[in-house]
Amino acid sequence: MRSSGTRRAVTATAAAASLLMVLTACDGARPSAGAGAEAGRVTRTPSAGAAEATRVPGVGDRWHTRIPARSEQVVAVYGDGKDSPEATVVFYEKRGSTWERAHSWPAHNGKRGWTTDHQEGDNRSPVGVFTLSDAGGVREDPGAKLPYTRSPAFAAPRWWAESYWHDFDYVIAIDYNRIKGTSPNDPTRPEGRHKGGSIWLHMDHGSGTSACVSLSESGMRYLLRTLDPARHPVVVMGDKADLRRSH
Repeated sequence: MRSSGTRRAVTATAAAASLLMVLTACDGARPSAGAGAEAGRVTRTPSAGAAEATRVPGVGDRWHTRIPARSEQVVAVYGDGKDSPEATVVFYEKRGSTWERAHSWPAHNGKRGWTTDHQEGDNRSPVGVFTLSDAGGVREDPGAKLPYTRSPAFAAPRWWAESYWHDFDYVIAIDYNRIKGTSPNDPTRPEGRHKGGSIWLHMDHGSGTSACVSLSESGMRYLLRTLDPARHPVVVMGDKADLRRSH
């Protein structure tokens, strides 16, 4: 197992490998309770008096119980609606037993919204709780605590609209149908390609994505410098109504 300070060598790839990466980036996938990519479940039942102080705001029992007990950092993605590409990303850190809001940014998710039964190519982001283990991008490591892979293979193809060209300058892999401890652009899909993959946090181009979550460059740099493997960060993501569900 690599320490958090490990940095992978630049993986300059051939044109064919680069094409494979850009064609699979931000693919969708269906969340599964037994999926290896989803964060492990831990059931906790806080007392009534302490419930609000010890919970991530806006997250009901269905998803809150899936946040591992050892996690001390949460990136919460609150989608405006089931069919909306608009969202807000809020970063929380745990202090003692209390979750404290540290920062927030406007964001975008899948252009067709959210789903709990995602399939590759449906342009919806998966709802769920997932660990955050690896990062990378076209640009130089900005001081990430997560293992960071810098490679030109992340670059969006120049036949895409110019507004998309810098989407993958910085990315953080969401551990969804992928192998932890590998570069975010590793194409391996443990549960099959039909469930999608390459679901990332990445830089925003001003509109909905294929399935990823996008936010500003300053937001990405902040998260890269702040997310700490020693604090077991996770992302909790979905439309607000689904996130509030108790079962």
